[in-house]
Amino acid sequence: MHEREFPFTSHDFERIRKLIYTYAGISLHAGKVDMVYSRITRRLRATGLRSFDDYLERLVSDAEEWQHFVNSLTTNLTSFFRESHHFPILAEHVQALHAQTRRPLKLWSAACSTGEEPYSMAMTMIDTFGSWSPPVRILATDLDTNVLAQAQAGVYSAERVERLPRDLVRRFFQRGRGANAGMVRVNPAVRALVRFRPFNLLQTQWPMQGPFAAVFCRNVLIYFDKPTQYRLMQRLHPLLYPQGLLFVGHSESLLHAADLFRPRGQTVCIPVARPSGRTR
Repeated sequence: MHEREFPFTSHDFERIRKLIYTYAGISLHAGKVDMVYSRITRRLRATGLRSFDDYLERLVSDAEEWQHFVNSLTTNLTSFFRESHHFPILAEHVQALHAQTRRPLKLWSAACSTGEEPYSMAMTMIDTFGSWSPPVRILATDLDTNVLAQAQAGVYSAERVERLPRDLVRRFFQRGRGANAGMVRVNPAVRALVRFRPFNLLQTQWPMQGPFAAVFCRNVLIYFDKPTQYRLMQRLHPLLYPQGLLFVGHSESLLHAADLFRPRGQTVCIPVARPSGRTR
C-alpha cells in the first residue's frame, strides 16, 4: 500500500466530516476517506503545514483558508443541457406561466457550479420567447466561490460545447482567437440574464424572495442526509409559485417529502398545496 505523504487518522477524517456537515450539510461516509485526504492534502501543501491537526486548527482563525477548505470538498460536475429532458419542460412551463401572470418571472439555479446549468436555462428562455431579452431573470448560486468566479466569466474550453448543436454554439457562444484559441465565451446577452451569488443552502436566513417559476436543485440532495434534505424542501416550498416546478437529479427522490412536493414527471416536482392558515 502506498504510504501517505501526511499522517491521516480516523480522528482527522471525523473532524473534517463534522466540520463540513455542520457548515454545508454535506454528508461524507467512510468511502470518501481517500477523496478527503487527496483534496485537503493540496491545502496542506499550499499552506506549508505538515499535519492535518495543524491545518484544522488554522481553520478556526483563517476565514480565507476556511473558504479554500469548503471549496476543496465541494464536488462540481456539470455540463451544458445536462439531463436534457428538463429544458423542454422548463420552456413550456415558463411560457404558460408568463401567459397567465403577464409579469417577469424568476428562475433559480441553486447549485450552479461553473455556470453551465443557468446558462442553459438562459439559452432555453431566449429560444422560448424568441427574444434576446425574455421576461425572465435567473439567480444562480453556489457554495464554492472558485466555481462562481468561473461561471461569471462564462469562458470554457471548446471541448465543453463540442456535443451541442452547431447552430446553438454559433448563436450563443463566441470562439476565442489568437491567445484564446480553443476557448469559447458565452454570448453577453446570455450572461446578462444570469445573476451569480455565493450562497450556502444551510444558511439560517435566505435572502432571495419568491415566487420563483422554477428552481433547479439537481444533484445536490445526494450530498445531504434525509433530515437535511427535508429541511431544504421546507425552505424551498414557499418560494415557488403554487404551480412552480422543482427540478432534481436523476438519482434523487423526494418520497420522504411527499407532504411538500409531488411528482409531475421524471425528476420534476410541484409543490403540494398547504391547508390555508397552516404555517410553512
